[in-house]
Amino acid sequence: MVKQLAPLYLASQSPRRRELLAQLGWDARVIPLEGEWVDETPLAREAPRDYVLRLARAKAEAGWRRREALALPPGLVLGADTTVSIDGLILGKPRDADEARHMLRRLSGRMHEVHTGVALTDGTRTHALCSTSRVWFAALEEGDIERYLATGEPWDKAGAYAYQGRAAAFIERIEGSASGIVGLPLYETARLLSVFGYPPFP
Repeated sequence: MVKQLAPLYLASQSPRRRELLAQLGWDARVIPLEGEWVDETPLAREAPRDYVLRLARAKAEAGWRRREALALPPGLVLGADTTVSIDGLILGKPRDADEARHMLRRLSGRMHEVHTGVALTDGTRTHALCSTSRVWFAALEEGDIERYLATGEPWDKAGAYAYQGRAAAFIERIEGSASGIVGLPLYETARLLSVFGYPPFP
C-alpha cells in the first residue's frame, strides 16, 4: 500500500519552478509570500553559494509561516533562489534597462556561474542544498543586446537573461544542471525530499 504523503507547498510564484516540480509528478500548491518579506540584499563579502542557500532557507521558512497563517494542512514547504555570478560578483535581477545592458555586456563572450539554492522545511527542520552550473555565452553584438532587451525577458531574471527563453541563442554550452539554471535543480530537490521520507516522485 502506497503511503499517503502530506502536501508539498512551493513558496515561490515562479511558473518555471512549478513546472519543474510537475515534471517529477508533484502538484505543488503555490504559497505567495504576502506579508512575509525576505530581504534579498547580499551580505558583505557573502559568497554566491552562501547567498542562495540563505535565501532559499529564508523563503521556505517564510512559506511555512504563511501556510500557518492561511491554516493550510501541514506538509513540506519548498523555497528556492537563483543568482548569477561572474568574477565573484553576484548579478541579481536588473533594476532597469541600463543595468540589464551592463550585465549582458559583462557576460558576453565569457563563462559565468549560475547558483540555485533549494530548501525544504517541515516547520521543525530545514535542509538546503545548492547546485552550481557553468554557462558559456557567445560574444554579443550591441544589436543582439538591444533586440534582447526589447523582448522584455531580462526584467525578472538573475543576470538579465532566461536560459529557457530567447537567450538560448546566446549560449554556446553549459556544464551542470539544466533544471538548476532554470531555477530548481531536480537532483538536489529529490535528495532533499528523501531526507523527509518523500520519494523523488509520487
